[in-house]
Amino acid sequence: MSEQRFHRPFGGPGPGGQAPYGQDHYGQGPGGQGPGGYGPRRESGLHRFLGGSPAAVLVRLVVLSLLVGAGMAMIGVTPAALFAHAYDTVRSLIELGFDTFHDAGRWFVAGAVVVVPLWLLSRVLARGR
Repeated sequence: MSEQRFHRPFGGPGPGGQAPYGQDHYGQGPGGQGPGGYGPRRESGLHRFLGGSPAAVLVRLVVLSLLVGAGMAMIGVTPAALFAHAYDTVRSLIELGFDTFHDAGRWFVAGAVVVVPLWLLSRVLARGR
């Protein structure tokens, strides 16, 4: 039987797993060059950090801010109310944490009154063997 060659109009690996025209499976040529062999495609650190071009990110943020602000206004939530609620929540969690440590301290002392003498007694009796 003769080997048939298939035409791949949209690129991708050809027969034998080879990508067309010496490119790897990601469309990069030899040495990590971009498509067409015009050199490496690198994004700036700012571009990577923002997740796109600064102008496009700014437009998305403006649109989302308008939508979220309109939704908050419809249900009667203000930024001041949000900050006040967040402050009250954090404050109550801190107070709850201190109360927990106070209770845990009392539990520790009550348990130590029983555990430490029993441990000491077991060490004294084990030494006598």
